[in-house]
Amino acid sequence: MNLRQMLHDLQGKDTSERRDPFEHLYEEFGVTGNPFPASNQNFDNPHYPLDADRKVEKHIRAFVLDGKSQALVIKGTQGVGKTNFMRHFEDELQGVIEFVPGSYVIKYLADPEASFAGTIRRLFEELGADHLAKLVKELKKDKSAIYAARSNEIRTAFENLCKNSDRENLNYFMEWIQGSRLLKVHRASLGVQFRLDTVESKTTSLRDFVHVSAKAGVLHGIFLLLDELEKQDGALGPTAVVRYLSAIRAIVDALPQRLFLMIAITPDALLRYSAALPALKGRLENQVELYPLKTAEEAVSLANFYVETARFSARHKFSNKEGGDAPILEMKDLEERFYVLAGRLERRADVGVTQREYLHELYLKADDVIQRKIDEACDHLRE
Repeated sequence: MNLRQMLHDLQGKDTSERRDPFEHLYEEFGVTGNPFPASNQNFDNPHYPLDADRKVEKHIRAFVLDGKSQALVIKGTQGVGKTNFMRHFEDELQGVIEFVPGSYVIKYLADPEASFAGTIRRLFEELGADHLAKLVKELKKDKSAIYAARSNEIRTAFENLCKNSDRENLNYFMEWIQGSRLLKVHRASLGVQFRLDTVESKTTSLRDFVHVSAKAGVLHGIFLLLDELEKQDGALGPTAVVRYLSAIRAIVDALPQRLFLMIAITPDALLRYSAALPALKGRLENQVELYPLKTAEEAVSLANFYVETARFSARHKFSNKEGGDAPILEMKDLEERFYVLAGRLERRADVGVTQREYLHELYLKADDVIQRKIDEACDHLRE
């Protein structure tokens, strides 16, 4: 059957005959599509509850309570679900932080730029002119928070903003504090004399901006989530990697308060980076490790979780109809795919089957079942 014929059959001859092509799946299996993600789908996947969740939650709770900065490493080999784990906590934070007293910034960088300047710029962009406007409004009521800044340049800029805080001046401030070229208009409107274009000046400006914001009560903390940090090895040379890591360390050191830094990285890259910059190692002692699947029981439990999550979503779509509960893949299929992958890994002397590999194998098997059901639906429509 060609694609055009299949789509024509699924839609029916007219609107009254059209039917959701996956309704047949729901009637038999209780799902409306493939419940398993392909290997290239590393976002918007269900989060399988882990012991690691509670460890991260404990650190977040401590940060929200006392504001002391934390640096947390999410360590795991490629394919164990680090990105899914980070995305989960980004979503969780976005969902609950509005109910926590105070204002927080949450920034997830899936592919950090291969430069410290890029990371700093993204943080300032997240804070933005709207945050600055709110801050200046509070500073006009009480300028004492300005003196939380150590830099005379930052203090001068804030004092001048309190005199004139129109949108144009706010934008000039954001340009200058991100390290843009110093122009006459910056000198005239903000009273500043120097460009912030070094690692030291950028970390100082970030620290002062955060401290003044916190003192004024408009910022309680920044959550910065850096994923795929090992990619810096391929994007940068050895010297540039050390500079980049030094800058990350500088951010941690500059903000003993108000920063929650979570880094996802492979164990190999963490070892290399610690050797390249021993001073970084001491900042990254808090580690949460994610592990591959070690047993068939773990694998089956993961598979069943994805199926049940898909069924839960499908019930919302077809709320007026009872879904089926036939297994889209039998238990023996779930176990067999794990043992096949485990055998391959054993020959390569690897330990554990990664979640990505296993779920992709199930995706391919389930896709065969789905295609057969769609073909059957088309055959039924033609009768």
